[in-house]
Amino acid sequence: MESRQGTQPARRLRTASTDAEAMLWRHLRNRLLLGYKFRRQFPIFGYTVDFVCIEAGLVIEVDGGQHGDRVEYDRHRTEILIKNGFHVLRFWNNDVLQRTDDVLTEILRHLQTPPSPQPLSRQRERG
Repeated sequence: MESRQGTQPARRLRTASTDAEAMLWRHLRNRLLLGYKFRRQFPIFGYTVDFVCIEAGLVIEVDGGQHGDRVEYDRHRTEILIKNGFHVLRFWNNDVLQRTDDVLTEILRHLQTPPSPQPLSRQRERG
């Protein structure tokens, strides 16, 4: 999942996090949210995600205004993550900063909801 090549950009992003990312990280770090381990600015499947909980299969993205210009890129990236078994939550910076409790409630809801079973692959359905 993680590649050596993706580590350097991820390290740079961790040191240049936005105020919203820093705010959310204060609530996610050190297993503070139901004991789940989150990683930040983590390289996965060729992308660096803002936050990920591998064990829960949850990716959290905190988006600023620049994402309005990257709709297609974000859509494709989300598709790749979903195809690999992850659920993706997206929040706007201002929501994280101004409605932190609502954002955390939504994250908790996803952590407490068991994942739905994965459909059988077409090959297994035929066989």
